[in-house]
Amino acid sequence: MILEELKIKNEQSLDYAHATLFAHAHSDSIAINKRPVIVICPGGGYEHTSDREAEIVAMQFLAMGYQTAVVRYSCLPARYPTALYELASAVKELRENAAKWEIDVNQVYVMGFSAGAHLAANYCSFWEKDFLCEKCGCDKETLRPNGQILCYPVITSGPFAHDGSFKALLGDKYEEMKDGLSMEKNVSASVPRTFIWHTFEDATVPVQNSVMYVDELVKKGISVEFHLFAKGGHGLSLGNHLSSKVDNKEVEPTVEPWISLLNTWIGKL
Repeated sequence: MILEELKIKNEQSLDYAHATLFAHAHSDSIAINKRPVIVICPGGGYEHTSDREAEIVAMQFLAMGYQTAVVRYSCLPARYPTALYELASAVKELRENAAKWEIDVNQVYVMGFSAGAHLAANYCSFWEKDFLCEKCGCDKETLRPNGQILCYPVITSGPFAHDGSFKALLGDKYEEMKDGLSMEKNVSASVPRTFIWHTFEDATVPVQNSVMYVDELVKKGISVEFHLFAKGGHGLSLGNHLSSKVDNKEVEPTVEPWISLLNTWIGKL
């Protein structure tokens, strides 16, 4: 197994910001020599990055045969676009070292939970913007995501917004910038194919966030797979005891299939 730290910090990054690669090492006795990589952005309302949506999720993907990385991006009091630069830097390093880490450069997936899914969606809309490429010192193709995976995502800054996430991200520029970072308004042909899941009972980030986004993806002709589960509140992560708090409120067996459905969506290794 390979365990390496990725270089993601920029001048606005907080001290704790880092990304970790968890990867299968090469073995002559295993036929697979290139694997998809899933880059995970935990949630936390842009105030912190949740342990429940980080390494514990990465280990599930590692066991399924993927390479994976967890991005512990800068949160409050860091402001936009610090975390976006950090995520872009992680994707850059993974692609530039694809041969060494046996990553399939055509299968780089950006994944996020809740506010981390807002970061992922922001990246998947803005990856080819000049300001991001210039900051990372690379061409646009290096930053291209091949797919995005959004788990109960924060999307809109409109009537169904999780205002706390946008306020933590933007600070005193909240009113000025919130509309421009409402991701249902930023869907273009450059957004990659998308996998989304949400729950009907989510009282923290209403399901309309996903529904509005899916609607825009469909209008733009972007392939999307959307799963709406009837039961369960916000922040379920894996939906089982492995990622639940001590009170087990995040255990919801009906949502557990999401990771198997995602595996099918990505395709066979």
